[in-house]
Amino acid sequence: MKALILAEATETRFFLEALLREKNFHVVTTNKVGAIYDENSDLLFTELPLTKAAFSDLVKGAKIAIAITARGSIEEAVKMMQLGAFHYLTLPCTTEVIEELLGKAMARLELLQETIETKHSGPMHQIIAESPSMKQLVADLDKIARSHSSVFISGESGTGKEVIAQMIHQKSTRASLPFIKVNCAAIPETLIESEFFGHEKGAFTGALNRRLGRFELAHKGTLLLDEVSEIPIHLQSKLLRVIQEQEVERVGGLQPVRIDVRLVATSNRKMKEAIENKLFREDLYYRLNVIPLHIKPLRERREDMLPLANYFLKRLCLENHKKEKKLTVEAQKRLLEYHFPGNIRELANLIERAVVMDLSDLIFPEHLALDPISCKLPSAFTGLSLEEMEQRMIAETLQAEQQNQTKAARVLGISTRTLRNKLARR
Repeated sequence: MKALILAEATETRFFLEALLREKNFHVVTTNKVGAIYDENSDLLFTELPLTKAAFSDLVKGAKIAIAITARGSIEEAVKMMQLGAFHYLTLPCTTEVIEELLGKAMARLELLQETIETKHSGPMHQIIAESPSMKQLVADLDKIARSHSSVFISGESGTGKEVIAQMIHQKSTRASLPFIKVNCAAIPETLIESEFFGHEKGAFTGALNRRLGRFELAHKGTLLLDEVSEIPIHLQSKLLRVIQEQEVERVGGLQPVRIDVRLVATSNRKMKEAIENKLFREDLYYRLNVIPLHIKPLRERREDMLPLANYFLKRLCLENHKKEKKLTVEAQKRLLEYHFPGNIRELANLIERAVVMDLSDLIFPEHLALDPISCKLPSAFTGLSLEEMEQRMIAETLQAEQQNQTKAARVLGISTRTLRNKLARR
């Protein structure tokens, strides 16, 4: 990464340069403002006082700007922060102060990179609302987004919970601030506390530097707790305290840090059962479930199937540099008959496979590679509830795949972890 230092005092430039080189920055130093207007830097240290116009030009060329108040006043530094500076540094100061500031800056750089990658790739799907339930949900989003209340989104895997969460953030007053996502099911139990709340240097073996947690990174913005029901029960009390007190304590830290975060949580579990089975705290659930949203599975909103399929088809043809394709009437009929155990995610995968593997302009049923188990509901399913149908489909798929859970999960269009969770609830 690249760092630029603009300072008149030679000792200031040398002092900062030495510290930044230790952090593996490529460092450029200068005492002339005009010399670095065209530089594109990750980190910029610039000495005050500067005119507002000069400072604005400098900030445009850097991802993160830090104002140095060696001779300028703190009031000037605060004004520069209002113009886009990340923080200010008062000299003289200790190495520890600069290292703490660098830790915050590095965390923000990581966040900026994640944001750039997300914007570049774009969301895999947008909200398609042709069914009554989705139309009502979309109609409610503006009201929900304007509030600061926690939102709990429930629904099966692949129904689009993350897309709804992102839309809530984009429509809110926090839209220009961070949207941080954390997959609670993917973090090892030994690291989840550090991932959430951060840690101090030396807090445990391997903690070589201070690290900010997801709550601090989401300050003033929105934090998505994806699959929140997977958080271990013994850590849920700490999460509850953070939500109640609006402050976090880093692992190994001595002082609490104030935060302002809007929470959105998701889960594919039946939360009442999880609470009854002592897998999730009831008080934490009610803290998160201020505004409940439920997304129905795709099989219960078939009006959305073809619009979604056509959306994916158009987008994936464009991304793969293919001539635009169309679904035949027979292919559309087969999609409408299909059970879609993997919901929207499975539909996107089916369309992508058809786009990539077939060269013709028309997509026929044989190009969709639909799983025969889920194509039509056999008479054996008549009169069963959706949960009973799901359990029977899982049992039949496992039997067909000789009890191989990985293969069965792939056929069903869900993750192996989700399959194991469903088996555990049988």
